Amino acid sequence: MRSFDAGWLRLYLVTDRALCGERGVVETVRQALVGGVTLVQLRDHDATTRELLDTARQLRQVTADAGVPFIVDDRLDVALAVGADGVHLGQSDLHPVDARRIAGPGLVIGHSVSCRAEIDAVGEWPAGTVDHLGVGPVFATPTKPRAAAPLGIDGVREALAGCPWPAVAIGGITQQHVTPLQDAGAAGVAVVSALCAAPDPAGAARDMLAAGQIR
Repeated sequence: MRSFDAGWLRLYLVTDRALCGERGVVETVRQALVGGVTLVQLRDHDATTRELLDTARQLRQVTADAGVPFIVDDRLDVALAVGADGVHLGQSDLHPVDARRIAGPGLVIGHSVSCRAEIDAVGEWPAGTVDHLGVGPVFATPTKPRAAAPLGIDGVREALAGCPWPAVAIGGITQQHVTPLQDAGAAGVAVVSALCAAPDPAGAARDMLAAGQIR
């Protein structure tokens, strides 16, 4: 792939197996895609590599059918093995510079940041290392209990001031936060509970988009 479009970040679904429950990750994603999700990230820190590969292959097909980019969290090997569009790497994962060297120019690479210093550090890497940033957590969230201290919306604004990369905000985000986060400089929102735990993921996605809060 790798002609990155910041519009992909508008409504970014990050999966959570526990929150998806009996419906399962693949079916939850399928329904959310019907509702208008613009990017899907597979995140499952408890899965074995083979379990992750199996889910990733299924999601690769579901997202490809929907024409929506698919990214794997943490695991460059899994992303490459299933032909994913990209990988998302946190502060303790494989360094994005090494990931770019291994993957070459065709893979989308996202990177997690939680403060301005981490954003500034990205600027010291070779051009083209990352395509977008994930900034957060905006609010405390049980889906990532060991995350950095919450930034709040004002913290997101401060972190993203003058940031040259498109960024998606993540962490405890609900529909009411979308417009303030856009006004703070985020290109979109990444949500976990808001869609994975929803009784109707398609409807929840439509509501977020149709409310006019995601432009």
